[in-house]
Amino acid sequence: MTDLSMSTAVDNTALCDEPSDLEVAIRVAQQLLDSDQVLSLREALRLLLRAVGAEPPARRCPAAHPEDPTPCVGPAVVTILDKTNAGADGCEHHAAQLLASLEGGRVYALPDAPEGAAIRVFKAADTTHPFPWVDGPRTRPEQLSHADNRRRGEAL
Repeated sequence: MTDLSMSTAVDNTALCDEPSDLEVAIRVAQQLLDSDQVLSLREALRLLLRAVGAEPPARRCPAAHPEDPTPCVGPAVVTILDKTNAGADGCEHHAAQLLASLEGGRVYALPDAPEGAAIRVFKAADTTHPFPWVDGPRTRPEQLSHADNRRRGEAL
């Protein structure tokens, strides 16, 4: 019987390794080099930058609070106005958070917004706590969502 623990056979696992992120990004970039599709080229460049650890920070909509770590969910589709008519455009996610955090805020769809965007933001804001990225207990009415306050019978 042969002792395989000391075998000098070639290890074939190296031949089956997955390509690295950089190798994949380079292949995609090479394939798209002659492309005239701007979005495909941008995505290939983004893959390449990510693979070498040089991806720029994601741009976020003006409605995103600086302390909120969450990324945008789509493009800016609505404007949120406060009671003095100061406003910020935002994606549905950050717009709902901003609206939930304002007293007397209003939401208006941007001209190129998908149908129902303002309604979705309004409904999401109703169940969102003000400043949702802040940890800690929420017991006072101004710390709860409008829906929570209605359930408790409290109004702001």
